[in-house]
Amino acid sequence: MKKILFMGVMGLFLLGSCNSKSGDGHEGHNHETEKHEHEGCEHDHEGEDHNHEGDDHDGHDHGEVAAAGHSDEIILPPAKAQAAGVKSNVVEPGIFHQVIKTSGQVMAAQGDESVAVATVAGVVSFRGKIIEGMSVSKGAPLVILSSKNMADGDPVERARIAYEVSKKEYERMKALVGNKIVSEKDFAQAEQAYENARISYEAVAKNSSASGQAVVSPISGYVKSLLVKEGDYVAVGQPLVSITQNRKLFLRADVSEKYYQYLRTIGSANFCTPYNNKVYALKDLDGRLLSYGKASGGDGGYYVPVTFEFDNKGDIIPGSFVEIFLLSSPIENVISLPHSALTEEQGSFFVYLQLDEEGYKKQLVTLGADNGESVQILSGVKAGNRVVTEGAYQVKLASATNAIPAHSHEH
Repeated sequence: MKKILFMGVMGLFLLGSCNSKSGDGHEGHNHETEKHEHEGCEHDHEGEDHNHEGDDHDGHDHGEVAAAGHSDEIILPPAKAQAAGVKSNVVEPGIFHQVIKTSGQVMAAQGDESVAVATVAGVVSFRGKIIEGMSVSKGAPLVILSSKNMADGDPVERARIAYEVSKKEYERMKALVGNKIVSEKDFAQAEQAYENARISYEAVAKNSSASGQAVVSPISGYVKSLLVKEGDYVAVGQPLVSITQNRKLFLRADVSEKYYQYLRTIGSANFCTPYNNKVYALKDLDGRLLSYGKASGGDGGYYVPVTFEFDNKGDIIPGSFVEIFLLSSPIENVISLPHSALTEEQGSFFVYLQLDEEGYKKQLVTLGADNGESVQILSGVKAGNRVVTEGAYQVKLASATNAIPAHSHEH
C-alpha cells in the first residue's frame, strides 16, 4: 500500500514538472528536434497550438533572415541623398598622365618684384601704417629717413651746399673762358663738378621734407616683406621694403635624379598649397614649362630643378612651399576617380557604387597614380559603374548608423 502511494506521488511530481516546462519562453528550445521523454511520463502534444511567430528565440532573428539577400546594400532615400549633397557619375575610361610626385616652391616671377632702397643714410621711420600684404601704388611714400643730429649732418643740406658752390664756380669760369683767362681744361673740370653736384642734389631733394628723406614705392603692387624695422639705421642703397605685383609666378619643382630620363616628357603640373589644401592645375592658370635643369643642384642636394611660369589668378602666396604632381606621358583607357569619391579605412580605400535610386554598395578599390585631383583605379571599378563622386562620407555614415530594412529590390 505504501509502495502504491509513493508511486502515485512521484507521478504527480513528474507531471507537474513537465507541464511547467511546456509554458516557458522556449529559450534555446527547439520543438522539432527535442523529444520530451521522461521516465514514467509521456506527453501528447496533439491539440497544443505552439505558435512561435513573434517569439524571441535566442540566436534566431527572422528580420535578419529576410534581409540576408541584401546584407551588403546601403539604403539612402533620394531625398536624404540630395540633402546630404550626394552625387554620382557613370565611370568612363579616359586619358590619365603618368605622375612624378615631388615638392617645390612658388616664387615671384622676374620683373614682377622690386625693392625700395635707401637713397640717403639715416634712421628709419615708417610713413603711416605699412604692413605686409597691403596694396601700394607707384610713388607712394613708404619710409622716412632722418639724418638730423648726426655727425655727417643732413645729406640734403650738404648736397645743396655742394651744388651752389659748384654752380658759382662754373658760372665764373664760363665768363672767363672766352677771354682765355682760364683754360678749356679747367673750365671742363668745373662744368663736370657742377653737373655732378646738380644731379646729386636734385636726386635727394626730390622727396625731401622737414622730417627727412622719403623713400617711395618703385612699382604698384603689394608689400611682400619689410626688410627693416622702426628706428634702424641704414646706409645708402640698403633694401627697405620688398614690393611684388603677383601677376606672374614661378613654380620650381625639385626632382630626384632617378627621374631625370623622364623630365623631357613633362608637359604640365598640378600643385597643392599647405594653407588651404587646394589643388591648382597649371593648365587652368595659363601655365607653361620654362626649363628643366641639366644637372643636379650644387648645394649638397641630388635634385634637378624644373621651372614653370603661370598667371596668379587666385590667392597663391609667393615663397610658399608646395606639393607638386608633375604630369608626364599620357596613358589611354584609364579609369580614374576624384579624391572626393574615396574613403579610407585602416589603410584600405573604398568607393560607393550606386545600384539603383536608393541602393548603394561599398566597394574595395586598388589605387594607382595620383595627380592631386584624381586617382587611377587599378581594380574594383569597371566602365559603366555608377560611382558616388561627392558625398561619399555621407553614404558611409548612412551605412554605419541606419539599420538595413527588408525590401524587394531586384538587381
